[in-house]
Amino acid sequence: MLRTCLILFWLACLSPLRAQEFNCSVTVIAPQVAIGEPRIWKNLENTVKEFMNSRRWTGRNYAPQERIDLNLLFTIQNQPSLDRFEGTLQVTYTRPVFGTGYSSPVIDLVDNDVRFNYLDNTVVEFAPDRFISNLASIVGFYAYFVLGLDGDTYAPLGGTDAYNLAQQVVNNAQNSPEAGWKGFEGTRNRFWLIDNQLQALFRPFRECLYTYHRQGMDLLHTDMAEGLKNISSSIEKLKPIHQARPASYTLQVFFYAKANELVELYKPVPPQDKTKLYNTLQIIDPANISKYQGMMRGS
Repeated sequence: MLRTCLILFWLACLSPLRAQEFNCSVTVIAPQVAIGEPRIWKNLENTVKEFMNSRRWTGRNYAPQERIDLNLLFTIQNQPSLDRFEGTLQVTYTRPVFGTGYSSPVIDLVDNDVRFNYLDNTVVEFAPDRFISNLASIVGFYAYFVLGLDGDTYAPLGGTDAYNLAQQVVNNAQNSPEAGWKGFEGTRNRFWLIDNQLQALFRPFRECLYTYHRQGMDLLHTDMAEGLKNISSSIEKLKPIHQARPASYTLQVFFYAKANELVELYKPVPPQDKTKLYNTLQIIDPANISKYQGMMRGS
């Protein structure tokens, strides 16, 4: 009996060590690349998937049902050499809504600056405090960035530690010749994703993530009216960001993921109860105005 108890105790102590943060699926496609060994795409998928799902990214223990659902889609558009690949990466993260079987999209973006070296069947080595390879840094950056987003949706400013690690990855890549890491290269890259997230100006966006999801979506199954009220309030918080930074990358990424969800949530709501939200959305997210017009019509 004593031996059995000791075994169960040690299993309980050891099990958190295997409780990684992600339930990440990885797909690699190469519609424009003709090579003699297509198995490399499958091997790359398995390599990145193993890297994401087996690594401990934080000190927190995640139960299997708590793991973060994340999808990575690599589209290889060019292979200049045997071990050199160029293309895009689509990053999609959804958050489960409490009390339902629904997952709310939080981020759905396409990174167009994905270029890396990879030898078939090699292990991806990564350290947050130094640049080892572009593939490792890109995937590591998005791991920390998504952990930050996830943290913000569950607690006020709950993702700060993860964002700081994502910024560290960006800082370490500043001397790399690879694209996507530097502010002067453009306004829609990894540098600006994390720089915005840690600026005081964008604090209302992080507050929006919490109010929208924890006080809004998670409340819908018990108090629909209060949940929708809080979601509307969270969107209103974004107006100062738009006024200071019209068409910011952060808001574009957010509404690309959220526009359809907002439309479906508010379609059945009486017009007088969604007019204020519509007036705000048409200002801060004009790219989706036709969808919001349908929301107002209830169609």
